[in-house]
Amino acid sequence: MTVLPVTPAAAPPVERPAHRDGNVLRWLTAYLASMIGDNVYYLALSWAAVQTGTPAQAGVVTAVSALPRALLMLGGGVIADRFGPRRVVIGSDAVRCAAVLAVAALLWHTGPGLWPLTVLALFFGVVDAVFMPAVGALPARVTGRDQLARVHGMRGLAVRCASVVGAPLGGLAIAAGGAAAAFGIAGLLIAVSVPLLTSVRVRRLPPDETARAGGATARQDLAAGLRYIRGHRVLFPLMLAIALGDLGFAGPLNVGLTLLADERGWGAAGMGWVLAGFGTGAGAASLLLAVRGRLPHAGRLTAYTIFAGSAAIGALAYAPGVTAAVGVALLVGLLAGLSGTLCGALLQTQAEPAYLGRVTAVSGLVSLGLAPLGMPLSAAAIGAYGTGPVFIVSATVCALGGVVALAAPALRRAELPN
Repeated sequence: MTVLPVTPAAAPPVERPAHRDGNVLRWLTAYLASMIGDNVYYLALSWAAVQTGTPAQAGVVTAVSALPRALLMLGGGVIADRFGPRRVVIGSDAVRCAAVLAVAALLWHTGPGLWPLTVLALFFGVVDAVFMPAVGALPARVTGRDQLARVHGMRGLAVRCASVVGAPLGGLAIAAGGAAAAFGIAGLLIAVSVPLLTSVRVRRLPPDETARAGGATARQDLAAGLRYIRGHRVLFPLMLAIALGDLGFAGPLNVGLTLLADERGWGAAGMGWVLAGFGTGAGAASLLLAVRGRLPHAGRLTAYTIFAGSAAIGALAYAPGVTAAVGVALLVGLLAGLSGTLCGALLQTQAEPAYLGRVTAVSGLVSLGLAPLGMPLSAAAIGAYGTGPVFIVSATVCALGGVVALAAPALRRAELPN
């Protein structure tokens, strides 16, 4: 009798770390180019609107894209899940590029006008409503689940880098050739992302998840996504925590900081240093997750950083000078950035890929739709009661997000995958 040697079973393939994965890096480069283009575009739009109309008209032009983005965001999530996030991102980036370049050509020949700028802003908001959910759903299709937290940190670094590079690049373009030149550079940067995205490989969904990615109608798909979030033991309280955090955070760190700097006599330069401190802290939080890949006890850590960040927000109103305010802002950025990064990483890792477009759409709607409501309320309250009490109330609203995170057992015990 011949005994055949036993061949050991093949070991499962080892997932390549995201920062060494060419597929992930191509996606990240495309995302970075598109985000830098976005920053240049928004600066060019603001500049052209200010040069063309009154301050009130310029404000309307720069804000007009928010309405279609908020109204259509949930539908954009359905589109991302039905047609695949890669295809939707490529298509929407191509459309955004064409629109910006068309307006650049128009302004080059005729000069700035309010109507072309308004139409561009409105159209950009409509396309963004499709683009943003697809961007949120794409990482789960380009890397393994154990790398999603690291990828989310890398994406946060790309956002910070885009804001640092985009503003001065847009300013140089405006100085050299006016708004038309800035729009042209924005369009070309967005165009860079398209060929890179076409080279990105995506993973197919398992058959059972593919079935869940599309229903009989778009309305049924949307309803299924909302039911999925509502019934999920981690995602539902996580959405509540994100909503409370953004609602309490938006007022103090936007209009509230401007009024605080004016009240204390810090001036525009002092406010700029405070914002720089916040941005540095938030970038450090993204870098931490990008390097570590995961942080233990993610659910509890999210709640604790929300509490600590809330206390730092309240303390910012009582900083005795610019130097102290910069230090507190650095702490706010680090803690709020860490809690926000952990929320995003948990959202990415807890949601099934077939639902990620709709999950991202709901999260984006919470941030872009509800959070800005706190800004006019904060401004009015500061006018009536002063900066200190309003910052304390905002910090309390933020802290309620931590209460929700601790009160939900599944979220409190949630972990990022190894």
